[in-house]
Amino acid sequence: MTSDLALFVKQMLRRPLEVAALAPSSAELARAMAADVGPDTGRVVEFGAGTGKITRAILDRGVAPHDLTVFEMNPDFATLLRAAFPGVMVHCAGAQDVAQFSLPGVGAVISGLPLLSMSNALQHAIVGGAFAVLREGGPYVQFTYGPRPPVAESVQHALGIHPTRGPKVWGNLPPARVYTFHRHPN
Repeated sequence: MTSDLALFVKQMLRRPLEVAALAPSSAELARAMAADVGPDTGRVVEFGAGTGKITRAILDRGVAPHDLTVFEMNPDFATLLRAAFPGVMVHCAGAQDVAQFSLPGVGAVISGLPLLSMSNALQHAIVGGAFAVLREGGPYVQFTYGPRPPVAESVQHALGIHPTRGPKVWGNLPPARVYTFHRHPN
């Protein structure tokens, strides 16, 4: 068992409401989540980085470490991320607090959070915070294990966003689907 997996299992048992997954994201899911970012994206923000699978995929796409900001509220995961990814800004804070940080030029937000297990009010705070820092046209990328988009319809409507259905990743436990959200054009 790798140390990342051991830490994941330990945190899942200690904080099951924070770690609402059966296993860390697969490398295949991480690549699908990061597929549309690169060196020209500008600043990328990641929510709920956990053990850093998606973080690694974002960096592998050419995003510079100084252009990646991570929000991870689990202090043990945040410590792991700081050690594993020098140069990446890791905030041990909830994603709903993203707008309180100075983050100019955010080109994309990528989220590994279990949104559907959260209240609509918390979903609104998190996704609304993401769109508050995103530059115009920037995507919010989120995966789900379920058959529907991972943001409640009422939250989508209130924020004026719409989903685009992306790939189904069968090589993840459980299989997951990627969605990309954009604001409706004015």
